[in-house]
Amino acid sequence: MSVSRRAVVAAAALAPLVPRFAWAADPLIRRPIPSTGEMLPAIGIGTSRRYEVEPIPEKVAPLRDAVQTFLSLGGSVIDTAPSYGTAEDVLGLILAEPGLRQKIFLASKVDTTGREATLAEFERSLKRMKVEALDLVAVHNLIDVTENLAVLRDLKSRKRIRYVGVTVWRDNQLEALAEVMKRETLDFIQVNYAIDNREAAERVIPLAADGGIAVMINVPFGRDRLFKAVQGKELPAVAKDLGCASWPQFFLKYVLGNPAVTCPIPGMAKASYVEDNLGAARGRLPDPAQRKQMEAFIDAV
Repeated sequence: MSVSRRAVVAAAALAPLVPRFAWAADPLIRRPIPSTGEMLPAIGIGTSRRYEVEPIPEKVAPLRDAVQTFLSLGGSVIDTAPSYGTAEDVLGLILAEPGLRQKIFLASKVDTTGREATLAEFERSLKRMKVEALDLVAVHNLIDVTENLAVLRDLKSRKRIRYVGVTVWRDNQLEALAEVMKRETLDFIQVNYAIDNREAAERVIPLAADGGIAVMINVPFGRDRLFKAVQGKELPAVAKDLGCASWPQFFLKYVLGNPAVTCPIPGMAKASYVEDNLGAARGRLPDPAQRKQMEAFIDAV
């Protein structure tokens, strides 16, 4: 979490449109994985940058607190990657607590080339996180995508993983992603999508809906770009209609207002951010007209 978010959240808290965490009694929204019907809580944790800390007790403690808060509030999806520095090692320390692994839908990635190298990378991820299997493994940034998907499907057939997918995080990857989605059978895609960056909603998210593919959303805050844009501004009236108590909830409710989205995965390194973000997955979501109002507001800032 950046200084920008802290400043924006603090400012919004001074004059909230609704009581903070008034949504707490509402059930957490859950969305299905189309290929199986398994239901997932509609907000997850992304570990890029936020969990790339030195794997020592004092650095891991606030992250462990965030994960425990996340699980206590009904969350389950945690996404990581071997390329995220020490994130897998940090998760390994957190997951060492008895009974914790069974509560988590744990996702990682592969981003190397060649069957043997990919299998070795997969085994390293298991070792770093101290687990025996993963719920989802995706081909990161479409690297060696055909060969890597073949490796992942083999792992799936041997029950080492449950779901396979692919990921991108830049708009210039969307065309290639669409081609992969048309020719491959996938359980998940992961793609960049935010209220001020809507290209994925035009080019690939409809393909996912048509093809029965779950959609995980990275950078739903635009790497803090959105927080900088709204710093010093009050939440618009549509936020009150949706029960939003903060800008993060406003941004995430917009993304979840797309019914084809399964699960945004914002970075959450503090328990207070977990509580705030999960508020977006409770209560009302915007209808198409409200989403247009939200877009118009952000486009004008």
